[in-house]
Amino acid sequence: MAISETTEAQAQGEAPVSAGFWGLTLGSIGVVFGDIGTSPLYAFREAVHAASHGSPPSREVVLGVLSMILWSLFIVVTAKYVLVLLRADNNGEGGTLSLMALSQRALGRRSVWLTGLGVMGAAMFIGDSMITPAISVLSAVEGLKLATPALEHYVVPLTVLILVVLFMFQSRGTARVASAFGPVMIVWFTTIAILGLIHISDDPTVLYAINPWYAVRFMATHGTIGLITLGAVFLAVTGGEALYADLGHFGRKPIQSAWFFFVLPALLINYFGQGALVLANPAAVENPFYRLVPETFLLPLIILATAATVIASQAVITGAYSLVSQAVQLGLLPRFEVRYTSESHAGQIYLPRVNTLLLIGVILLVLMFRTSSGLASAYGIAVSTTMVVDGIMGFVVIWKLWNWRAATAAAVIVPFVFVDMTFFIANLLKLLEGAWLPLLFGFGVVVLIWTWRRGASMLMAKTRRTEVPLRDLIRSLEKRPPHVVQGTAVFLTSDPDSVPTALLHNLKHNKILHEHNVVLTVEVTQTPRVDINERVKLETVGERFTLMRLRFGFMESPNVPKALAVARKVGWQFDIMSTSFFVSRRSLKPAAQSGMPRWQDHLFIAMSRSANDASSYFHIPTGRVVEVGTQVTI
Repeated sequence: MAISETTEAQAQGEAPVSAGFWGLTLGSIGVVFGDIGTSPLYAFREAVHAASHGSPPSREVVLGVLSMILWSLFIVVTAKYVLVLLRADNNGEGGTLSLMALSQRALGRRSVWLTGLGVMGAAMFIGDSMITPAISVLSAVEGLKLATPALEHYVVPLTVLILVVLFMFQSRGTARVASAFGPVMIVWFTTIAILGLIHISDDPTVLYAINPWYAVRFMATHGTIGLITLGAVFLAVTGGEALYADLGHFGRKPIQSAWFFFVLPALLINYFGQGALVLANPAAVENPFYRLVPETFLLPLIILATAATVIASQAVITGAYSLVSQAVQLGLLPRFEVRYTSESHAGQIYLPRVNTLLLIGVILLVLMFRTSSGLASAYGIAVSTTMVVDGIMGFVVIWKLWNWRAATAAAVIVPFVFVDMTFFIANLLKLLEGAWLPLLFGFGVVVLIWTWRRGASMLMAKTRRTEVPLRDLIRSLEKRPPHVVQGTAVFLTSDPDSVPTALLHNLKHNKILHEHNVVLTVEVTQTPRVDINERVKLETVGERFTLMRLRFGFMESPNVPKALAVARKVGWQFDIMSTSFFVSRRSLKPAAQSGMPRWQDHLFIAMSRSANDASSYFHIPTGRVVEVGTQVTI
């Protein structure tokens, strides 16, 4: 398939046909639905515990909880994400940052409040990527307590061991094991559907919960307990945002097909089976999922559940890598080291620093809460925040980009936002029980992004005041040329209108000028990918100077040598062995009078020092790089 054809297919929300519809559908079952697919391990149990408040669950409680789970899956996941937001694709890509870029494009300008919403949603997604592995793996391993009560003390150490091994294998990439994700999750969904189907006969009246009246009556008659229960019910839809985030990997139709014809029916049948079991045997509410099987099959189910939760965790971890990489490309964070673990899949990346931070956070969560029930209190607030953000930005896209009337767009989106806000408020009730943790982490990420954006903006404004216009320098050099040496010099700069610092220092100290000089600017667009025909823009300025702009999408790797090779097609001769790349390295120091508080100055300087160097980030061979250091106060 030609590049332009692939881009066009992605722009329509479709997967590239070369990948195969059924292959993509299978892949989506393995990657997209891991999080929401393992929710039956704990969601129904926690919701019933919250509703019954320590008492044996009544029929009203069981039917009310089941009805709320059923209609939450219908409204939040099916209607909002699968039917509406999957169509709001940014050149085939989804996710909070893609939606932010798309909504800003719809407005025709950068909006501060849209950027703020996108940052908030992204920060909460990263918080979710810590909680999901912790609660998923812990809830699966807890089945050992039912198999052999003596193993209870080994649940936490075994969970920590599994998580450490999982994060250690991240550096090897998921390309080798990704092909196994789909089959394992098909076995998982088939198994939970069969288990649910067997137990629905325990009390077939459980099917009455299809009537939404049971959910409405429970909420209307239980006051605060109803709202607390709703916060627990939300555990059943966590992972729904992954449907949208993974749009670019699989396409809209494969995700929709997998959800409607396989995943959703399996989830509903299992929840009804758990409900029927509890109605027939209230004591089973201790752990209704694992009580669906006789003791003979308990250990195999624990092993399968652990495999499913590891897959769910893997998908969330990979999503965090992708999100941070997008944030770096959009200038929201400093450059992190990105390693590509697959030659054929651009999305297979590994960020060492992010991996370490996630591992530390996940292990701390397990050691702090020690049970999946404890972690359930911390879970939900991050995802509900992301869902509220997605709904608000989705309104902008439907209104401005799809050209719907504001009233019509509001009629579609406002009910979803209202439901999401209700879930958010319900999860806030768990603030003192653990919900403070993801909020604190999200606030920390927002502070980092705000500091980086503010500091970078101030630094650029300060630098521009002292820089020399490039065209003025070129005219001056043409009148009085310095000593000219053979070869090509490429000067990287973020401002093509001003003289790069490295060029100025080369003229000042070495008093030479290369035969060919390229002032290179790397531009990151608001689209996920840029067509290869639009990658390079050239402009000749004077006899020895060329202005070059390389354009990359925010989901692409800014590989400068590969892009320069593309420049040959537009007539620019490039030989990397006779080319030197000049890069400026700034050493920052706090100024006596700064526009930021002292703590923020030091934070920005620390973030700047921790950034990956430009040569590695842009994939420039280190043997061809000349770094010029400058000291700047901020």
